[in-house]
Amino acid sequence: MSTNINTKKVILKTEISGCKPKHGKVRDIYEFDGNLLLLVCTDRISAFDWILPTGIPDKGKILNQMSMFWFEKLGIRHYALETDVSRMPFPSGTDLSIFAGRSTLGIKCKTVPIECVVRGYLAGSAWKEYRSTGEICGIKLPKGLLENQRLPEPIFTPSTKAQTGHDENITFDQAIKIVGENTAIAVKTLSIKAFQAASEYALKRKIIIADTKFEFGFSKDELLIIDEFLTPDSSRFWNLDTYEIGKSQPSYDKQFVRDWLTNSGWDKNSPPPELPDNIVMKTREKYIEAFKVLTDSDFIS
Repeated sequence: MSTNINTKKVILKTEISGCKPKHGKVRDIYEFDGNLLLLVCTDRISAFDWILPTGIPDKGKILNQMSMFWFEKLGIRHYALETDVSRMPFPSGTDLSIFAGRSTLGIKCKTVPIECVVRGYLAGSAWKEYRSTGEICGIKLPKGLLENQRLPEPIFTPSTKAQTGHDENITFDQAIKIVGENTAIAVKTLSIKAFQAASEYALKRKIIIADTKFEFGFSKDELLIIDEFLTPDSSRFWNLDTYEIGKSQPSYDKQFVRDWLTNSGWDKNSPPPELPDNIVMKTREKYIEAFKVLTDSDFIS
C-alpha cells in the first residue's frame, strides 16, 4: 500500500504475549480466564470466502464502534462488557494502542450454530434464489417482484455456519432441526424485532438497511447477540435518495469491493489480487460515511 493513503497503521493481525488467538476472517479472538473473550476487529476485509491481501485503514474501529452504538441504541441484550482497553486484562507490556477502539471484552457464550439473516429487500443471493424458485429459504413470495424491491414484510432466512466455503441458505424447519424449536423461534423473533427497529431509525437518516446478519449465543440460559451488529460488513446499507427498484444500488458496505473484484477478472478460485489505493480509500470513505450518518457523530480514529 502506498504511503499516501496509509496515514494510519493498518492492523491485519494482532498478538498478545502468552495468548494464542483464533483468527476469523476479520476478527482475532482471545480467551481470558475461561469465561471471557476478547474480540479484536482488525482491518482485514473478506469477499467471496477469501481474506483479501489488502486491509482497509480503520475498518476494524468503525465496525467495533458501530456495533456498540447499535447495542446501546436498540437496547438489545448482548455479550459486550468493556471497550476501554485500559480496563481489560492485557499482560503487562502490551501495546494498547494497537487494540484501542477496535476491541471488545465480552462474555464467552455457547454459539447458536446458524446465521440469522433478516431481509427487507430482494437482493444478493435472495434475488438469485427467487428468480430460480419463487421462494427464499422455503418462503413463498409474490410473483413478479423485481431485483432490490422491498419485500411485503421482513423475512427471516437462516443459513448454516460453514467452517469452510459458503454458508448455505436453509429453511426455518431445517433451522429447528439444528438448534431446536424454542431457540429457532427465539432468534427469529429477536432478529426481526432488531431489524425493524434499526430500519425505522436508519430510514429517518435516509439509509435503507436492505438485509443484515446476526449471530446469537447463550450465556447460561440467556440469549445474547454476539459478534458484530448492524455494520457495513454484516449488512447492506443503501442510500434512500438514490434507491431505484430493478437496478444495482450504490451502497455504504463492502459491495463496492465485491464489484471491483468481479470486474477485475479474478477467477474467485485463486488467491485474490491486491486492492488498488483508490478502491481502498473509497471503501474506507463509505464505511466512515455510514458511521457518521447512522451515529450522528464524527468518526475519530
